Amino acid sequence: MNPRSKRWFARVEVILFPAFVLWFIWQLQFTARWTWLLFVVWLAASFAAYRDNPSTLGWRADNLWSATRLALIVFGLFAAGLLAIAITLRAPWSLPPGSVFWPRLFGYFAFCVVQQVALNSLIHNRMLLAIGNEWIATTLTGIIFAACHWPNPVLVPLTFIGGAAMSWMFGRVRNILPLAIGQTVLGLMVSWAFPMAWHHHLRVGPGYYTWPGLR
Repeated sequence: MNPRSKRWFARVEVILFPAFVLWFIWQLQFTARWTWLLFVVWLAASFAAYRDNPSTLGWRADNLWSATRLALIVFGLFAAGLLAIAITLRAPWSLPPGSVFWPRLFGYFAFCVVQQVALNSLIHNRMLLAIGNEWIATTLTGIIFAACHWPNPVLVPLTFIGGAAMSWMFGRVRNILPLAIGQTVLGLMVSWAFPMAWHHHLRVGPGYYTWPGLR
């Protein structure tokens, strides 16, 4: 594709891909769960069409230290804020028995990696191409990330801030691994710092309303 075609297709993709994600969250996962395979096809086809490589996608190791150093600063500030919230809300300092289940934690980390691939390797890269302005692209990427966490009243504002911050970091140093690790840690901290009755075990979409605690 020539540069003009890439820019036009990028504008279409940053609308259609999030729309499909929301469709899956709100309906398809219940009526046609197999459609998650379309995410894989979409990502592979998009990366091939734009001739992305490990450098543009953030799948690399040569800049791992610089990306980690930046992530430690930003995520450290967020972690301090969540700690202050936890103290204010009097979050319990002891974990419930069996709460640390390593396969589940690894699964959550893997899910965060997938989210980073979709958020930054795809959406933010296309947003930068479509918009051309880094700050507008970062803000819009954060809005999309927050919209995918609707209607959770805790996650929507936090994922807007976190999504924009992670996109900004990705634009500075393209490496998704520190971002996925940081997202995993902050996600666990959010689950602990805020009352379960507020975030319903971090559920989004219809799952927020069907949380067992509401029954």
